Amino acid sequence: MIRSATSMGANDRSACRGKSTADVIAKLSLVEEEADESLYWMELIVEVGLLPLEKVSNLMSENTEILAMTVASIKTLRSKSKIQNLKSKI
Repeated sequence: MIRSATSMGANDRSACRGKSTADVIAKLSLVEEEADESLYWMELIVEVGLLPLEKVSNLMSENTEILAMTVASIKTLRSKSKIQNLKSKI
């Protein structure tokens, strides 16, 4: 849990310093994977009874929001990249 959660932050920070759109997309894709993994671990923690849902639900909601924002950012960057590629061919 700690590895995937801290990796989200590290890769997000790294994406801010991306050298190209493709580099930023690649780093944000790592954030997406780690956010999904973190959510998995939180679900497992609740399922096996280590913590009640009430203790984890706020973190799960925040993680889900981060995941949604990351996916939206990736989609936007891919769309803009395709438009730029089309413009450069004209």
